[in-house]
Amino acid sequence: MRALQDKTYFLSGGSRGIGLAIAKRLAQAGANIVIAAKTADPNPKLPGTIYSAAEEIAAVGGQALPLQVDIRDEAQVYEAVAKVLGKFGHIDGLINNASAINLTDTPSTPMKRFDLMFGVNVRGTYLCTQACLPALQQSAATGRNPHILTLAPPLSMQAKWFAPHVAYTMAKYGMSMCVLGHAEEFRPHGIAVNALWPRTVIDTAALQMIPGVLPEHCRTPAIMADAAYAILTSDARQHTGNFYLDEEVLKAAGITDFSGYSLVPGSQSLMPDLFL
Repeated sequence: MRALQDKTYFLSGGSRGIGLAIAKRLAQAGANIVIAAKTADPNPKLPGTIYSAAEEIAAVGGQALPLQVDIRDEAQVYEAVAKVLGKFGHIDGLINNASAINLTDTPSTPMKRFDLMFGVNVRGTYLCTQACLPALQQSAATGRNPHILTLAPPLSMQAKWFAPHVAYTMAKYGMSMCVLGHAEEFRPHGIAVNALWPRTVIDTAALQMIPGVLPEHCRTPAIMADAAYAILTSDARQHTGNFYLDEEVLKAAGITDFSGYSLVPGSQSLMPDLFL
């Protein structure tokens, strides 16, 4: 029996990039994956839809449920959770992956973009957590080792992380604050709540927002997927409230050679990610 056989994970975003890589890694271990994302129709500027993601998940041995969901919309999120429970009967993990990015200073940040980042990053994370909570409590009560994993950076109240893009930093740290608070709130229930963040920049579509990043600066999403798998298979009652970095997680799992994760083999010029 595979390690995550019959486990169900609700993943926000996930039609591409790190989210899809995590979905496929969990699917390889037998998990059911719910892709809750907005992209249902192909976009020439962005690869992947919820349906193409579902096909890739099925191809590696998992079951996928693609749901077109705007995670800012309360009714849509609760309806999605009901559909998941109707199909699979349980939710054993929530992965808050969806995020909006805009690395602009204050004069260059339209309020529409400000609202999008706070809507997706903060409201979306909080709403998905709230909607999945009863199912995660049931998962804990039946010994199914429930986890919430949020892709958010370690909290660091240093001005240098805020000044270049105040709006984005506040929105991203809002996700981190959900981790901090929910880990303690849900500890008595046996639900783990952790954050995961990459040590180096990862090759995703979001890199288009960061000027000057070259392929030799990047790792592939596989390193985040392997780290997420390690976290989600750990004991939820023993591992909660952590702000993990992908490298640290894999080192603790006995992995010391990270060269295979480099986008350009043998690259010696990897770039640290934001907030590190």
